Amino acid sequence: MTASPSPSIPLLETDVLVVGSGPAGGAAALLLATYGIRVQLITKYGALADTPRAHITNQRTVEVLRDLGLEERLMREATPWELMSNTTFCTSLVGEELGRIPSWGTDPVKHAAYQLASPCSMVDAPQTITEPILVGEAQKRGAKIRFDSEYLGHEQDADGVTSLVRDRLTGQEYQVRSRYLIGADGARSTVAEHAGLPYEGPGPVSGAMNIIIEADLTRFVAHRPSVLYWMLQPGADKDGIGLGVLRMIKPWTEWMLMWGYDPAVGPPELTDGFIRKLAVQLVGTEDFEMRIKSSAPWTVNHHYATALSQGRVFCVGDAVHRHPPTNGLGSNTSVQDSYNLCWKLAHVLRGTASPALLDSYDAERAPIARQIVERANQSIADTGRIVQALELSDTSDAEALAEHLAARREPGPRGEKIRQALREAIAYKSYEFNAHGVEHNQRYSSRAVVPDGSPREEFRRDPELYAQPTSRPGAKLPHAWVTREGRRLSTLDLGGKGEFSVLTGIGGEAWLRAAAELADERGLLLRPVCVGPGQEYEDPYGTWAEAREIEDSGVLLVRPDLYVAFRQRVAPADPAEARRLLAGALDAVLGTAG
Repeated sequence: MTASPSPSIPLLETDVLVVGSGPAGGAAALLLATYGIRVQLITKYGALADTPRAHITNQRTVEVLRDLGLEERLMREATPWELMSNTTFCTSLVGEELGRIPSWGTDPVKHAAYQLASPCSMVDAPQTITEPILVGEAQKRGAKIRFDSEYLGHEQDADGVTSLVRDRLTGQEYQVRSRYLIGADGARSTVAEHAGLPYEGPGPVSGAMNIIIEADLTRFVAHRPSVLYWMLQPGADKDGIGLGVLRMIKPWTEWMLMWGYDPAVGPPELTDGFIRKLAVQLVGTEDFEMRIKSSAPWTVNHHYATALSQGRVFCVGDAVHRHPPTNGLGSNTSVQDSYNLCWKLAHVLRGTASPALLDSYDAERAPIARQIVERANQSIADTGRIVQALELSDTSDAEALAEHLAARREPGPRGEKIRQALREAIAYKSYEFNAHGVEHNQRYSSRAVVPDGSPREEFRRDPELYAQPTSRPGAKLPHAWVTREGRRLSTLDLGGKGEFSVLTGIGGEAWLRAAAELADERGLLLRPVCVGPGQEYEDPYGTWAEAREIEDSGVLLVRPDLYVAFRQRVAPADPAEARRLLAGALDAVLGTAG
């Protein structure tokens, strides 16, 4: 629809309007401001997150914060990796323990794989930590932030988008004229609704309650540190996220209680008495004091958009992938959506890329939206294996549950069978708590990736459990430690920051010359990098030579989001051909050919 601003309503102008201040919106505003783009962020709320909500922060997201220069700040404020270790299954905190699974890569064997895959660690950083970092830093870098500002609707035309906004404090309506609009307004996204984005999946599948309490439970948990304690109790597998949960927010004095409810019936009345009773039930004793901070019901969703954009409107985060918190993928995928989108918007707005580049956002991230929604919901279903291991179909019969739990302590074939089945069921939860491949093996296929003719990728190990780095186009640049003036840094530090980078080695001088010439001619941020003995960057461990999958004279063209866009295994004999190949790759990615 063609739209023109109404002269009777105040008008603000910007390059990009971001609706929503959660991880997706905060990251989008921060990235765009960092790239020098005029951006405004509006949120209908009067403040940032006041409840912890999403919290698991995986290596890929920390890599984004590293690229933005904020990794150290996040590390100072978050719960460190080592305290995320033991996901514990029990009847209550003081009750019988059924088993533990080392989680989030803290198992000694898995930990090595995590360290090899990234220069960054995992952390537990609730939204009460991440949102102030993202939004506060965005404002410092030039983003305009408006609270109590409610998006009402938009119309777009050939040149931009006109959005109508209401100031919730004064009631005044005003317009924002932008080149592009980003909807980061959560699982009930009005922007996505107005854009008419298509969705698949059953939608709401169950209900759950999040209840935040302050209670010092140190004596029950400090000896087995964990983010999550899962409770197998009568009715625990009914709705919710598979079992009852006590989630650590602050070690070990602030907690989230999670329990399911039937969405067809609606949530119970969350009175102080109900909450105290549930807390005692999950902890397993009345011998603790507590203070209730907040409580809220929510819906467990299974819903993803099959298209993430419509014209000049792009949606990110929960607006396009709605799923339970299992696997800890929500805020991570949201930040990574924005990381994919914002460098593309920046190049288009600067005139160094064609608007056709923006088509690659949908092509690359829509498959990821579906993947993580399916994975998170499957992890809930996988929890049922624990109940089945006890030779039960559900936990509704308290006496039967107690009898089958007792049977696991008995000698003889039945007890041995249950013990074995329970060990296997808990170990299977690695697909939730150690899904390293889900986090790192995201491959892109779009116009922003130039295939190099390699055969179809065959994963050597389970692609959900194991990160398998590669330099093939469409994969994230592999991490390896290199040095500069003797100081160690990651290959991921050789790119990013809104720039393309060209990585080569000794014998690849033609690529470096071509990169410098093309950067100057096109006004591109194109960083030339040479790794080798006597070069600015050296490979003393030899790990980059193994990871790069090209010869010394070959080249990798790396996008600003640290994904490989183009690969040539060896330099051509003619330097002019190297320039032609690199220029052609840039044209293909940026849509500037012809």
